[in-house]
Amino acid sequence: MGTIEKLLICIILVLGLTSPALADEEKKGKPPLDVKATFRTICSYCHQDMGRKPGKAPQLMDSQRSDEFIFNRIKNGKPGQMAAFGSSFSDDDIRRIIKYIRSLKADEEPQNPL
Repeated sequence: MGTIEKLLICIILVLGLTSPALADEEKKGKPPLDVKATFRTICSYCHQDMGRKPGKAPQLMDSQRSDEFIFNRIKNGKPGQMAAFGSSFSDDDIRRIIKYIRSLKADEEPQNPL
């Protein structure tokens, strides 16, 4: 094996071993999802008044649905009615969205969950 081949193998091994570590570092440095802004631009089209009133989709404030149901609906969608957002949001992002939904009040401006 020549010098160039050995060098290429070393580069591939180094990149392969450090890529997961770099991905973890990027996740740690990622700011939390701005749920309020996300909700305003994506979800409010169907869930009116930032989720506090029904629209093309149900009102989310005071929903009797379980967190697990809401989590799965956001992640997997409902064919013909709601897009799946599992490839757009991490599980932690979806949990933050659920915290936002649970904090909705009729007479208060919605806030990002802490």
